[in-house]
Amino acid sequence: MSLIQPVGQPGPLPTQQDRALREAAEKLEAGFLAEMLKSAGLGKTSDHFGGGSGEDQFSSFLLQEQAMQMVRAGGIGLSESIFQSLKENHNDRQ
Repeated sequence: MSLIQPVGQPGPLPTQQDRALREAAEKLEAGFLAEMLKSAGLGKTSDHFGGGSGEDQFSSFLLQEQAMQMVRAGGIGLSESIFQSLKENHNDRQ
């Protein structure tokens, strides 16, 4: 099922600089979320059916990707705050 998008005045297209700032903000939020997931115990190998040292080495990649998917799904709103702050800082320098 697809949602019908309302027709209206499109906003201004993001510039290359805005896209770069947004990407940086999303990476920062994903890094934060990955650390939170790690602190919550996600990514720890179980004692019974763990994958050994290989699983331990690659669990950080899994946590990072899970965090990035959380950001792409809306995250916790941190990336938007970071983006606005970065954009404001960039505009002040010009």
